[in-house]
Amino acid sequence: MTNSAYITTPIYYVNDKPHIGHAYTTTLCDVWARAMRFAGRDVFFLTGTDEHGVKVEKSAMARGISPQQLADENSAEFRRVLALFGLSNDHFIRTTDPDHKRQVQAFIKRLLEKGHIYLGTFEGWYDEGQEEYHTETRAKELDYKSPISGRPLTRAKEDNYYFRLSAFQAQLEKLFAERPDFVRPEGRRNEVLGRLRDGLQDVPVTRTNFTWGIPMPDAPGHVIYVWIDALLNYITALGLADEKSPRAKYWPATYHVVGKEILWFHAVIWPAMLMALDLKLPECVYAHSFWISEGQKMSKTLGNFIDLPTIERYHATYSLDAWRWYMITQGPLEATDADFSAKHFHEMYTAELVNTFANCASRTSAMIGKYFEGALPADGGGEVTNRNWSAICHEHVRQTILHYERFELRQAAMTALALVREVDAFINETQPFKLAKDPANVQTLGTILYRCSEALRIASCLLWPIMPSKVEEFWRCYGVTCNPTKDRLADLATWGHLKPGTRIEKCALFMRVEAPAATPTKG
Repeated sequence: MTNSAYITTPIYYVNDKPHIGHAYTTTLCDVWARAMRFAGRDVFFLTGTDEHGVKVEKSAMARGISPQQLADENSAEFRRVLALFGLSNDHFIRTTDPDHKRQVQAFIKRLLEKGHIYLGTFEGWYDEGQEEYHTETRAKELDYKSPISGRPLTRAKEDNYYFRLSAFQAQLEKLFAERPDFVRPEGRRNEVLGRLRDGLQDVPVTRTNFTWGIPMPDAPGHVIYVWIDALLNYITALGLADEKSPRAKYWPATYHVVGKEILWFHAVIWPAMLMALDLKLPECVYAHSFWISEGQKMSKTLGNFIDLPTIERYHATYSLDAWRWYMITQGPLEATDADFSAKHFHEMYTAELVNTFANCASRTSAMIGKYFEGALPADGGGEVTNRNWSAICHEHVRQTILHYERFELRQAAMTALALVREVDAFINETQPFKLAKDPANVQTLGTILYRCSEALRIASCLLWPIMPSKVEEFWRCYGVTCNPTKDRLADLATWGHLKPGTRIEKCALFMRVEAPAATPTKG
């Protein structure tokens, strides 16, 4: 494993307002980026906005403003949302950035020079919502309807420049055979393989029925197809069109994280373009599934759409970190969609955050305050139950870091929380509140509470990538000095860092919320 790591979200289309899908994908990437930085890797985390295309042009025209004005307005909203979610992206790219445009044209020229692009005529079916072309065979499979919006496909005929995708059939088949983890999860990989078996068709590189896009070099009237423009952002952000770019060390991407609806572009068209450019392929394209809401597809008409105002109400009721926890532990990271339910959110919040993490931290700090005047007691040594805390923590740390590396984020969260549950079980078995009744037990009592505190500290380090604000609050209460941007997780998550005598303050991380207040879905 190299020390450099690169993770990307898809760049978000500015014709849409931020909603749960955008928040989810970006939070996934943020958690992984934080975990890998804490583990000592040099991470570059990219997100941004996709600002060209016919939909932006039409929407701007309908509002009587320029496409650039619309792009500026909506891109600013996406950047505001990033600040709201406390995300740690290293760069925010816009496809209207002059440097992106320059590099896109440079890459297209290379493809032209290599003979991978030619001028031809397209006649077939077009999904305007997805800005995606389909052959007759594929359109028939889809019943001539968009697989995403359900709207009818439109018949189109255009003279365009084309990328010779069909020439990469054998190379792509070899890629999928030799690298079974290139597309994850497995269900998504199988979908791509099924479509790949039908044979590849060349794909448009330009459009001629609108003007809002990057001009095709030396071809007046041709605008570079929005999807070609958008895919190239992953390498233009690193300056790969230029020699000796300081960001070039981050390529290839470790993870491209996308929604399943855009997997084909990322799993087939994008690697073929990289092959044509003689560039390395990403390590993994991870395509998550969709959120549904209260058992139904999200719809503004049904009032179950999880838009930004709805998300902000959850933040206000439960906290941002509770939202992040739910996204990571209950989200559609695997091949099936996930149901966002207000009742389920409340139940998970109460069970896992209030009753487990917060309660364990609170009761431990309260006992140290009550029995040792808020000063952390020493570990007096000796056996208290048959737990080897150093070994237990070491194994939870090993597994959690491995899960983070593999983008198994729910498993990472559950493994870290399992360590907190070990502490809870230890308290229930040893019953320190009963031992405290006899002064003869003071050394054993101190040993128990030291071990609880130290195990909680290690668990908190593992939980920090998911819940940074609440964990940092825990650190302040427990006198933990930690800087995840400089300190290394493997060093901090070893037994014995907490020093006897450290001041421990009463810790209240997640407050109990009444169930009736837990249904802020309509708005």
